[in-house]
Amino acid sequence: MQRRQSQEILPYQTILENYFYVFPEAIPHRLCDDLVNYGNSKTSNIATTGGTDVTDLSKLYKQRNSSIVWMDEPWIYNLIIPFVKEANAQAGWNFDISAAEACQWTKYAETQHYDWHMDSFDKPHAHSGKPTDGLVRKVSVTASLCDGEEYEGGDLQLDLRNKKDSSPNVIVSEHARKKGAITVFPSFVWHRVTPVTKGTRYSLVVWNCGAPFR
Repeated sequence: MQRRQSQEILPYQTILENYFYVFPEAIPHRLCDDLVNYGNSKTSNIATTGGTDVTDLSKLYKQRNSSIVWMDEPWIYNLIIPFVKEANAQAGWNFDISAAEACQWTKYAETQHYDWHMDSFDKPHAHSGKPTDGLVRKVSVTASLCDGEEYEGGDLQLDLRNKKDSSPNVIVSEHARKKGAITVFPSFVWHRVTPVTKGTRYSLVVWNCGAPFR
């Protein structure tokens, strides 16, 4: 089997070296189109957040407003996971990763957004018979399924201070808006998607898990 050639990696250095990585041309455009069409062919759900009362939509929409479809097809993992492993090693994180949650296809229409949050939780996943039982989120992945010129707003912003209540140190990578780009970062990094002001933004998110930090 021929080894996949390494993509150019763009490290961003602030407080922590190699705090996140962007692979600008990771997913072929035709596969991005296939994923967009596949997601649109499915019945979508309202995106929620952990601990949010979904009966109070006005409160939910202040934090997060988008449509999602869960995907668990093996070929998607086979496409994404090699980039997770490469970034995890080359960034020097070397997190122990042993499983991944279902992929989340996300559609942001005009005015929709996801405010500041981090993907990791205080406690491991509950025991429910899934491979992620007893594990915590360690590495998050966001794949851009459309070109950044197809929409306005909708920036993926990361706060590299990793402190919600202090002055933010926000960075935006234009490379992350490229169709087929994959952005990889530790799940404890605060981040958000700014409101889309024109067009539609499509992305695919994968959370990679491992044993709790010691």
